[in-house]
Amino acid sequence: MPQKRLFCFGFGYTAEFLAYTLRNIEKDEWHIAGTTRSHEKQEAMMALGIDAQLFDNDTALSDVHAALGDATHVLVSTPPDADGDIVFRLHAEDIMRAKRMKWFGYLSTIGVYGDRGGGSVDENSELQPTSIRGTRRVRAEKQWMSLFYQYNIPLHIFRLAGIYGPGRSALDSVRAGIARRIYKEGHAFNRVHVEDIVQTLIHSIHKPNPGRWYDVADDTPAASHEVIEYACELLGKPVPPMVNYEDANLTPMTQSFYSENKRVRNERIKEELSIKLKYPSFREGIKACLEQEEAYWKRLGRLGDVFAASET
Repeated sequence: MPQKRLFCFGFGYTAEFLAYTLRNIEKDEWHIAGTTRSHEKQEAMMALGIDAQLFDNDTALSDVHAALGDATHVLVSTPPDADGDIVFRLHAEDIMRAKRMKWFGYLSTIGVYGDRGGGSVDENSELQPTSIRGTRRVRAEKQWMSLFYQYNIPLHIFRLAGIYGPGRSALDSVRAGIARRIYKEGHAFNRVHVEDIVQTLIHSIHKPNPGRWYDVADDTPAASHEVIEYACELLGKPVPPMVNYEDANLTPMTQSFYSENKRVRNERIKEELSIKLKYPSFREGIKACLEQEEAYWKRLGRLGDVFAASET
């Protein structure tokens, strides 16, 4: 019987990669469970050997003991709402009572730093969110930190840059014919390949330091149009014309991403967790996505159909 039991609130893209990697490198040591909002995804998760429970804003876990009673590791990746983190709201007391828990991870975002006009930030920078999403993440982080300070839960916060990987990269938008090259002077996005997120989580699991937070980003912030150009080159597709940001007629959501410009430093994960990035820039990462896509969709099976239609 596995001695390590991971429970994931929100079994999305990153959690699936983490579960797959743990099972692949540590064989039968791990029991994996998680939550989803749909019956369809619940069935697909069960088919992969993942114990699945339904959970959303209106539905607390039906069997808290089965989920958390024996959990040694807990990961929360569900997005917060206006009141903060839903897992905190519904299950903070249950998490405080999880006696076997050795590690608790919360996936936040670099949006907590807000716009810095192209300047650099790291874990010691003041939190200055400039978007609704960033403000909600700050509130959620504070909620979880309150449990660390008051009840000593083994909390670790990971502030993630924009996530990409097989099945979720610029390659997909280029193939779909919806990729756009948008130019905004001096603007750069921070990104991180999902495998580098996963190795950071695993290194933290093996070297826990409760109460710590980590920025998880690659070494090379880059403009979005550079990434699209490279994806077109790899696929042999024509490069779409460049459009100035002011003329792009972007959706409010896309505009909000362009409204923040910063460069995230990642020294802490390298120094404290001994991380050597597999994909230090989008070039290595997107090339790997192209090579890994077929194997990725094959391993997911039915779950792949759910992920393909989902943003989580």
